[in-house]
Amino acid sequence: MTDPDCIFCKIVAGEIPSDRVYTGDRVIAFRDINPVAPVHILVVPVDHHPDVVALAEADDTLLHELVTVAGEIAKAEAGGQFRLVFNTGADAGQSVFHVHGHVIAGRMDHLPG
Repeated sequence: MTDPDCIFCKIVAGEIPSDRVYTGDRVIAFRDINPVAPVHILVVPVDHHPDVVALAEADDTLLHELVTVAGEIAKAEAGGQFRLVFNTGADAGQSVFHVHGHVIAGRMDHLPG
């Protein structure tokens, strides 16, 4: 399932370029174009789900896979110490309504604890 107006669906389809660090059958990951830390990678399911709650309700195994991929990427990119952030809703900072986890690592002293 895709949304023709969704920028992440277009990235998944290869219509918009990205700096991919992982490509799987159900999950992809690419570097954020506006990083907030030295490591800032977005982990995105191939299928369109508007947010993490909708994903968990629709396919908890896909959510598990997404988190597992995030951990593998963090291990490779940052020694396994990282934040995994899901913004859910516009008031929480979600700007693209295709669920995505932010893998954030490296110097993060400017981020709230």
